[in-house]
Amino acid sequence: MASEDVKASEKAVSTIVNLAEEAKLAREGVKAPSYAVLSICKSLVAGGVAGGVSRTAVAPLERLKILLQVQNPHSIKYNGTVQGLKYIWRTEGFRGLFKGNGTNCARIVPNSAVKFFSYEQASKGILWLYQQQTGNDAELTPLLRLGAGACAGIIAMSATYPMDMVRGRLTVQTEKSPYQYRGIVHALSTVLREEGPRALYKGWLPSVIGVIPYVGLNFAVYESLKDWLIKTRPFGLVEDSDLSVPTRLACGAAAGTIGQTVAYPLDVIRRRMQMVGWKDAASIVTGDGRAAALEYNGMIDAFRKTVKYEGFGALYKGLVPNSVKVVPSIALAFVTYEVVKDILGVEVRISD
Repeated sequence: MASEDVKASEKAVSTIVNLAEEAKLAREGVKAPSYAVLSICKSLVAGGVAGGVSRTAVAPLERLKILLQVQNPHSIKYNGTVQGLKYIWRTEGFRGLFKGNGTNCARIVPNSAVKFFSYEQASKGILWLYQQQTGNDAELTPLLRLGAGACAGIIAMSATYPMDMVRGRLTVQTEKSPYQYRGIVHALSTVLREEGPRALYKGWLPSVIGVIPYVGLNFAVYESLKDWLIKTRPFGLVEDSDLSVPTRLACGAAAGTIGQTVAYPLDVIRRRMQMVGWKDAASIVTGDGRAAALEYNGMIDAFRKTVKYEGFGALYKGLVPNSVKVVPSIALAFVTYEVVKDILGVEVRISD
């Protein structure tokens, strides 16, 4: 009888222990995926906020850049950054400076969210593959960061390209131009109805080609420059194994300047190809109804005609306002992303 009681007691204790272990495992099992989902959501939110803040801050320069890119050389309305901004203010008022920014934010918020998140995942995957080849102590090199950034840029650009195409057309409309598009939804439906689904991806190829060096260099330069500063600690720029906000802003500005200078000609061609097929594009571009040659048979043809009729310098139309825009925009995007992730309680380093 006693032995049976002992056995029953042992069995009860064993059952309790097993239940405790199962409960512990269950908690851990639930915690891991929940944490992963929460981390992903925080990363996407941080990327979206970074994109919205950085793009809205430079919206007037963004619009002027596009107007300079697509204006007809025989009907010059915008002769530079200061004159262009004054002309928009005089003819369209304060709201004219931010025309198309709503559409731009509707595109850039998901684009930025996907881009930063994709970079994190791509950098982890590339680092894992690199470590399999060279050893577990290997770290991301600038070239590997360039590859991860290129992957992130292609994914983000492809996912949000229709919004970018529509935003480009909305942005170049002026007060004197016929308003074919009344907003994002109207623009999307009009393009689909009059030009077909493929029209939403006009200029996609030069965009993807351009995004490889642009986004790739942005991430590669920013992360590599940060790592170099942390390791070498020059001029007392490092505070407690981390960089100050002004220093990070400077790193972002350097990254944006290098990336946009390399990729800018492709951005010009992309904008021009996005105007092809739009029946009112000529009057939109010239502003006075004069005809404009906007027919291109592809990316190469667009390059050839632009250089032939307007010179090589046409590939860098709008570079000055774009440069003024890129410096604060990219810097704000990187720093805002890291600050928001820090506030949300997520590891703030973009790559390991």
